[in-house]
Amino acid sequence: MRPLAIAATALIALASAAPATAAPVPGPGTPHNAQSRLFLSVSGDQDTWIRGLLLRCAPRVVAGHHPYATQACAALDAAHGDLGALPVERRMCMHRYSPVTVSATGVYQGRVLAWRKTFPNACAMEAATGYVFRF
Repeated sequence: MRPLAIAATALIALASAAPATAAPVPGPGTPHNAQSRLFLSVSGDQDTWIRGLLLRCAPRVVAGHHPYATQACAALDAAHGDLGALPVERRMCMHRYSPVTVSATGVYQGRVLAWRKTFPNACAMEAATGYVFRF
């Protein structure tokens, strides 16, 4: 197995161990403006491909390799870190079944976050998650 395939398999295994859906759990004395670091991944049907990156959102600084980091952090803030509550975009999507699975693991404003969901296709995923998984 190539090193990239091994790393992707390990990431998928870690993401699979996370609960199906989980909202951030507040810790005691968690400050609202704490820094957030999330590893985001998107994978194709039966893990035929995988993409992932680290998104960092801080009170005044956005960092990482996410092409829409500012918009993704703003969407997370608007949903209070609940990826299931991101604003849904209205768009026309074909009814072609080609599932994609997204996951987010890490810390959002000092709270542990583990979230995973499978969508029927990439269009449906982008409509439901906006800029967060658009990379």
